[in-house]
Amino acid sequence: MSEAPRVIDLDREAVKQGLREGSFVLVDVREPHEFAAGHIPGAVSHPLSSFDPSALPEDRRIVFSCAAGVRSVRAIEAAQAAGRDIREHYKGGFKDWASAGEPVE
Repeated sequence: MSEAPRVIDLDREAVKQGLREGSFVLVDVREPHEFAAGHIPGAVSHPLSSFDPSALPEDRRIVFSCAAGVRSVRAIEAAQAAGRDIREHYKGGFKDWASAGEPVE
């Protein structure tokens, strides 16, 4: 049996701080039409439907985000299965961000 994925949940304040400091890349794994309709400023799009862990930057800390924290955990699982040590995601995702009135691109 494989071990369960190691997942670290980040909240909105941790994501805001990381984006402000430039300490990670926020990777949005929602589909392109969702990303185009609105996303967290600074996020980059890597849709889960065509997800390729090898396309992610190797030299930066990665934090995944999606709509509400489900697909971002799947992305963590896929990245870890591919040998990447990526554990963090924005648990509330875009829905939490937008509902809090944070800026949206």
